[in-house]
Amino acid sequence: MSISARARHSGFDDVVGNASMERLATGYSFIEGPVWHPYEKWLVFSDIPESRMYRRSPSGEIELFREPSHKANGNTLDRRGRLVTCEHATSRVTRAEPDGTVTVLATHYGDKELNSPNDVVVATGGAIYFTDPGFGRVEFYGVPRQQELSFQGVYRIDGDGALTLLADDFAQPNGLCFSLDESRLFINDTERGHIRVFRVETNGDLNGGAVWAVIEGTEPGSTDGMKIDSRGNLYCTGPGGIHVFDASGELLGVIATPEDCANFTFGDEDLRSLYIAASTSLYRLRVRVPGLRLF
Repeated sequence: MSISARARHSGFDDVVGNASMERLATGYSFIEGPVWHPYEKWLVFSDIPESRMYRRSPSGEIELFREPSHKANGNTLDRRGRLVTCEHATSRVTRAEPDGTVTVLATHYGDKELNSPNDVVVATGGAIYFTDPGFGRVEFYGVPRQQELSFQGVYRIDGDGALTLLADDFAQPNGLCFSLDESRLFINDTERGHIRVFRVETNGDLNGGAVWAVIEGTEPGSTDGMKIDSRGNLYCTGPGGIHVFDASGELLGVIATPEDCANFTFGDEDLRSLYIAASTSLYRLRVRVPGLRLF
């Protein structure tokens, strides 16, 4: 299928191009959290309602990777290539070890259970940052249950396992990504439909939080998954597809997706393939500017 893109800036074609979008697989309930291993060349993604995770091999075959996944959502790789996963049903952040065991990294803030960890990134030094909205406590996306915390926060897990609350003034924090030099952390808010930017201090804390960009549109789609490419352009899902901003926050254009898109990641040998998790299907689109390796 050919890409339908709405360019608002002449630089959009230089970043995205005009390649055709291909559907790689379909028949899922609602997929999320795609992550690409830059050396082993596999892609892992989550089907939240079905409580399954799948892996696409270098040859293109897709197989069941983990079941139950505890309604896993976001995934990433740490600096040692270990898979870090946010689980809606258990309110946990976990890490898969090389021997196949799973290490639980976070479950509670104080004496209260986390809401439902959603998306996650890892800093160069190894600290893990994740968002904790309430989406995993409702039907379909999680397990209906009362929320114990009175806020929806953003957290950091340090190497010693300590959990630090970094921000608690979001309505529903969701996607997040670092700037190229990791001096800033971008975090979006699904309910408010905008992206905020924070300064990352030397100790890993966050300061600031001004609105950096507003995601607008009348088509289906929400502010959700977010990534940055190797030139500093920021991609974020939203109404109609994936909204692409340059490093200054100017909207370059929107990649229109055939289905409601929740998340995506850069992959393949040159990191110029955008793997798109769009509701029931997995798509791939070749772009001009490559993404970044996770480690």
